[in-house]
Amino acid sequence: MSDRFFLDTNVFVYALTTSNSSKQVTASRLVKEAIESGKGIISFQVEQEFFNVALRRFAPPMTPVEADQYLSVTFRSLVTIHSSPALYGEALQLFGKHSFSWYDALIVAAAIESQCGILYSEDFQHGQKFSGLRVVNPFL
Repeated sequence: MSDRFFLDTNVFVYALTTSNSSKQVTASRLVKEAIESGKGIISFQVEQEFFNVALRRFAPPMTPVEADQYLSVTFRSLVTIHSSPALYGEALQLFGKHSFSWYDALIVAAAIESQCGILYSEDFQHGQKFSGLRVVNPFL
């Protein structure tokens, strides 16, 4: 694979919440590195999941103006993977082979499609590998 890395939704959520300061520091560092290095990747799904949480569950919820700002500053350069028949086909294979949830299968498929070497997420087994992609839980 490559030195590109994929960030799961939880990284962005933790970067903007204060309930666990060590997770916030780690997540903020990863988001900053993703943007500054140009090596961070996310899918359209991550963007959707993040805004669902930020606009409804943050305390207080993110405003539409704040969301638009975050979209422009943070997500615009990171979103490179969009839905496609090929992405769904890969996700279905992963879903069948690993018994992931559909949304987790889409995350792994997007990271593989974007040729990332690392998937930063706490939703999978740390160290797990898929086609050259290695899962790293940055919050351990």
